Amino acid sequence: MRIDLHCHSTASDGTDTPAELVRHAAEAGLDVVALTDHDTTRGHAEAIAALPRGLTLVTGAELSCRIDGISMHMLAYLFDPEEPALLAERELVRDDRVPRAKGMIAKLNDLGVPVTWEQVARIAGDGSVGRPHVATALVELGVVPTVSDAFTQDWLADGGRAYVEKHETDPFEAIRLVKAAGGVTVFAHPAASKRGRTVPESAIAELAAAGLDGIEVDHMDHDADTRVRLRGLAKELGLLVTGSSDYHGSRKTCVLGEYTTDPEVYGEITRRATGAFPVPGTGGA
Repeated sequence: MRIDLHCHSTASDGTDTPAELVRHAAEAGLDVVALTDHDTTRGHAEAIAALPRGLTLVTGAELSCRIDGISMHMLAYLFDPEEPALLAERELVRDDRVPRAKGMIAKLNDLGVPVTWEQVARIAGDGSVGRPHVATALVELGVVPTVSDAFTQDWLADGGRAYVEKHETDPFEAIRLVKAAGGVTVFAHPAASKRGRTVPESAIAELAAAGLDGIEVDHMDHDADTRVRLRGLAKELGLLVTGSSDYHGSRKTCVLGEYTTDPEVYGEITRRATGAFPVPGTGGA
């Protein structure tokens, strides 16, 4: 089985619609794909309706969190999307995205970059607006060559010249909320140092003690030595190890199935989940 447990669609900051994403996942030879848009489950229904035969969809979301001033992302799988407390927290995070984007635009304008809200809103479309949409605007304006080049201290990285904080969930609260909604939690790309400050291993140990299920080890932002170190940490803490592409369509260079999750780990994730179940494809709409 080929299993990719971290992908994005136009419901947040990917460039594939949910329907396109599942079709592309099948074309890439995947058996299982997870749709984990930022702080939203809005793309799930479309993905399920278009799900090709032979492909299984894991429903999820990537939750925006912050610990000790460090931004981090929590992958949540197979939770009940209508559970009131978790739904309210996701809406709180999403509602802060527009004023945050407008704040980044204002800072960029002060730096002499002629980006506008109308431009960013056009790029975001129906998705939850975020830094990748602002980064894409910078690419369109010729300020940076790629989206990744916008995530530096010069521009949009944590603490960068145009960075603006947003509401982010305490990760211990995120774990509690996801567990209460029957879901499973995995710390996304925990050592992606190019994105900014990373959470220390002592904090990961505290999250594990609080019920964190796993960490995403095999990821494009982790080099070989980092993956070895994280595997050792996961073994020490009794955490599951996942691998994923973090696919965003054409917005990033990663491809579907670039990194994958072991079938036994996937089986354990589905065993622990009680809020939702993987959806097998029946041929699409």
